[in-house]
Amino acid sequence: MSKFSEIINQEKPVLVDFFAEWCGPCKMMSPILKQVKESMGDNVSIIKIDVDKNQTLAAKYQVRGVPTLLLFKNGKQVWRQSGVLQKDEIINVIKTTN
Repeated sequence: MSKFSEIINQEKPVLVDFFAEWCGPCKMMSPILKQVKESMGDNVSIIKIDVDKNQTLAAKYQVRGVPTLLLFKNGKQVWRQSGVLQKDEIINVIKTTN
């Protein structure tokens, strides 16, 4: 848990993808997040959290459905969205919260 706190307390935005192995739409998010990372490079950290393996963390952030994306800046949650999003939508959100 403390490792997670360490990660989200960075100055640069941290995009957290709460997903599950059995979730179809979650599989669609992987290549999209890869493209976001390619476009944004070091301006963002992207981490994936498996809700089945990290139930405490999922419960803490009240993740009820997957995929759920949360964006953190300096340890604070600044944005949240459930469902599949397109690359440009995600990049826009990251840029506007900077």
